Amino acid sequence: MPLPVDKTYRLAVCFFPEMTVLDYQGPIEILGGFSTAERARQDTYLAHLKHPPSFAIDVEYLSHSDEPVTPFVGPRVLPTGTYEGAMKAGKQFDILLIPGGPSASPTHVHPSLLEFVKQQAPGAKHILTVCTGSWILAGTGLLEGKRATTNKMLYRLVTESTKDKNIEWMPKARYVIGDDDHKIWTASGVTAGMDLANAFLEYLAGPETAKEFGEVVEMCVKGPGDDEFAAIHGLI
Repeated sequence: MPLPVDKTYRLAVCFFPEMTVLDYQGPIEILGGFSTAERARQDTYLAHLKHPPSFAIDVEYLSHSDEPVTPFVGPRVLPTGTYEGAMKAGKQFDILLIPGGPSASPTHVHPSLLEFVKQQAPGAKHILTVCTGSWILAGTGLLEGKRATTNKMLYRLVTESTKDKNIEWMPKARYVIGDDDHKIWTASGVTAGMDLANAFLEYLAGPETAKEFGEVVEMCVKGPGDDEFAAIHGLI
């Protein structure tokens, strides 16, 4: 019997060429497990939770075109729609997820991605970035006056390129919540996206659900300050 749902969040993953697949796939392994379709099945992660959430998270994958996207590593992936199409249709997403990549920057991605994020931001409840996805977000102006972090290997490049913006970059952080409204969440490099997603799940559903889900997927969770890579890269 499907689990009851009292709310459905619409989540858009922002694709672009040369993105890092784990940046979005890691968080989606956690958050996407609560989709409407998954909740209707009996053989999913949810079946092992004593405290399943009362919400669903349905995911769409958008890009600048309908063509398959070639990531930095791995096979091409097929988007489910385009930024332009979503904007023309008047879609409003509750959550945006922006991955990064070795060459990801506001000038590297297609302009329609930036336009889409800026259009969605007023109505979106949460914006999540992983790795240099925060660099892309900085290009929209939405990090102005916020705290944020990014990939530590590219930290100096990102912070130098955004030094004219009012962003409080945090060198030692696994992930950062931008301010007290919990709207913007930024993670450090690649695997940190799963720690961000776990913390975000805890924020939405409570600590019992997040803990149980982490045990099901055998995830060793790191907290926001558990960041040894800042020292490795000489940032502190």
